[in-house]
Amino acid sequence: MSLNRRDFLKSVAAASGGLLLSKATPSAATMSKELPPEAVGILYDATLCIGCKSCMVNCKVENSKPGGALYTKGMQEPTYEYTNERIWDAPPDLSGKTLNIIKVYMNGNGEVKDRPENGYSFLKQHCLHCISPACASVCPVGALVKDPVNGIVHYNADRCIGCRYCMIGCPFRIPRFEWNSAWPEIRKCQLCRHRMQEGKYAACCEFCPTGASIFGKVVDLRKEAQRRLELKEGSESDFPLQTVDSTNKRTRKVSQYVKHVYGLNEAGGTQYLLLSGVPFDLLGFSPKVTDAHLPDLTWAYIAKIPAVIVGVIVVGTATWAITSRREQNKKDKRE
Repeated sequence: MSLNRRDFLKSVAAASGGLLLSKATPSAATMSKELPPEAVGILYDATLCIGCKSCMVNCKVENSKPGGALYTKGMQEPTYEYTNERIWDAPPDLSGKTLNIIKVYMNGNGEVKDRPENGYSFLKQHCLHCISPACASVCPVGALVKDPVNGIVHYNADRCIGCRYCMIGCPFRIPRFEWNSAWPEIRKCQLCRHRMQEGKYAACCEFCPTGASIFGKVVDLRKEAQRRLELKEGSESDFPLQTVDSTNKRTRKVSQYVKHVYGLNEAGGTQYLLLSGVPFDLLGFSPKVTDAHLPDLTWAYIAKIPAVIVGVIVVGTATWAITSRREQNKKDKRE
């Protein structure tokens, strides 16, 4: 059976459109706005952080293992030799090699911790795992997926086409591209989901010596965050280490808190919650991030992407067909 050029192009357009729409629609149009009942996350308390960067080191070690968010086939696990010749890995920001980073805010003489004026504060930055993640909503092929049970936003490299829309869509500027790789991928924190299969949890929480980062169910983390905001400054209280329900606790004086849990409502809510003694806008969080569920806004744009891609495919295919026909005519004439 012969197939003319018009029928061929129509078939290509229909198949391409169906494929792209089937990939894009479920991740954006039907995205839930509700926190999964078993959702897990992290509570970071900047007033407890001492900036030791143990979370950064262990994040890289654990995520460079098979299944980790930094792992690629055949790579060797990083080693850390504490010698005088040691070249320390001190990245200034998140990147294709750094999923989690400790930054510092400093003002004036920087003498008093957790004060916005003449003080300083640490900040632990990584993916916030939004309840309605914009990165997943703008991905046209479903390479970024939110787990319906634990809520973790994870990355599927086999689906990724390298469009980097996730980098544009994320209000917190988290996803990073491997610019120096021959086969680049998107890198972001995936809450050590590969460790959960072994009965473990996020490495940054397990190896935090002060309890600045604790892991647990988001509903419990929210309660713990609210408990801390109600504590009286200067009083003493117990703070759990590693996990929100840990019996291993440390007693310390309560610092000044900004009366707000960041991530409770921002961008529709996130599974990474933060407490601080310094206003969050001074720590680098944009005040332009509202409480709106961003996929409601991004879907109006992402819905048009399949049509644009199909148009490119059709035009490219038509150009190829016409060029091939001309070359064949020239060949026929020469013969």
